[in-house]
Amino acid sequence: MAGTYALIVAAGRGTRFGDAVPKQYQIIAGRALLAHGARSFVDHSEIAGVRVVIHPDDRPRYDAAMSGLPLLEPVAGGPTRQESTRLGLESLVPVAPDRVLVHDGARPLVRPALIDGVLAALDDAVGAVPALPVTDALKRDTGGRSVAESVDRSGLWRAQTPQGFRFAELLGAHRAHAGGDWPDDAAIVQAAGHAVALVLGDEDNVKVTGPEDLGRVARLMTVVETRVGFGFDVHRFGPGDHVMIGGVRVGHDHGLVGHSDADVALHAVVDALLGALGAGDLGQHFPPSDVHWRGADSALFVAEARRLIEAAGAEVGNVDLTVIGERPRIGPHRDAIRGRIAGLLGIEPGRVNVKATTTERLGFAGREEGLAAQAAATLAYRRLP
Repeated sequence: MAGTYALIVAAGRGTRFGDAVPKQYQIIAGRALLAHGARSFVDHSEIAGVRVVIHPDDRPRYDAAMSGLPLLEPVAGGPTRQESTRLGLESLVPVAPDRVLVHDGARPLVRPALIDGVLAALDDAVGAVPALPVTDALKRDTGGRSVAESVDRSGLWRAQTPQGFRFAELLGAHRAHAGGDWPDDAAIVQAAGHAVALVLGDEDNVKVTGPEDLGRVARLMTVVETRVGFGFDVHRFGPGDHVMIGGVRVGHDHGLVGHSDADVALHAVVDALLGALGAGDLGQHFPPSDVHWRGADSALFVAEARRLIEAAGAEVGNVDLTVIGERPRIGPHRDAIRGRIAGLLGIEPGRVNVKATTTERLGFAGREEGLAAQAAATLAYRRLP
C-alpha cells in the first residue's frame, strides 16, 4: 500500500456559473480556485500524491493554472461526476493507496484541520464525510414561489468534501454501481454496504456554484496581515570572469568570493523573505560551515524560502532590490534579473523591482573591492492557506 492520495474532481463545465471559463479556473487572490484547493493537499504531510481529473478540453487551462505545483499527471474525466471519479480511481490502481480523499475542484478553501479530521475517522470506518448540521428552517415549495410544507430538519446535514475512503472499498463500490445517479461518493459506498462516518465540517469550506460565491471566497481570502523584512549581503571580488546577480550570469573581469555562488542579490532577497517570515537568516538555514552548500546555486536558497513561506500560509507581496557597486553595470541585465527572481518566487515580474546605485567611489564598493545588495520584501498572510 502507498499511503493516502487525494483525487480532485474538476472535469465539470460549470453551466450554472454562466461564464465561458469554468468556475474551477476562475482567478481569486492571483490563482485559480482549483490551484488553491490543490495546494492544501500538496502541503499536507499525510498526502503522498495529488491527482486532478479534468475535462479533456481544459488541458491548456490546467497547465497554466497549476504551474509550479508538484502534482501527478492529470487524467481525463467522463460525462458525469460519478464517471469522472471512477476514472480517477482507476488511474490510482498502479500505486495502490490504502486511503483516498475525493475533493470537489470548486472548493478552494480547505483547512488542514478538516483533512486531519477526515483521515482520523478512517481509522474506524470505511468512509468519512465532513458535514455541517442544518440549522435553518427548511421549506418545500409548490414548484413556484410559495411554500407547500415545512420539512423537519432534525438529523439533516450538509455534506462537503474532501470525502475520505479506504481505497479498495471505494473503487469496488464504483465498479459495482457504475451508471447510477448517486448524490456523492458516500452514497455509493453506503449502497455497497459500508458504514460512513460524519465529521464536523467547516463553514468556510465554500463550494463555488454561482458568481456570487466568488465574492464570498474573495472576502475569506482577504489579506489580514502584511509583514516586511529587510536583507543585506556583501561579497568581495576575486578571480573569475563573471558574477551571479539575481540568478543571472553577468560577465565581468572578476568573480565574487563566497561559500556558495556568492550571489549578493539573491542572498539579500532571501534574508528579506526570512525576516518577514520571522525565520532567522540565511546563515541559520545554510551555514557556511556546511560543505553541502559549497558552490551551491543560490536559487536553492530562494526555493527553500518559498517553501517556508507557503507552509506558513503566506505569499510574497513584492520584492525591492538594490545592488550596490561601481561595476558591472546592472542596467543591461535589469529585466533578466527581475524575471529570474519573479520566476523563482512564483510571482509576476511586476512585483519585483531591481535598482542599482554606486557609492560615489567611497568605501569598499567605491574602490571596486566587492559588491553589496540590500532588499526589502513583504509577505501577505491570508485567513486561509
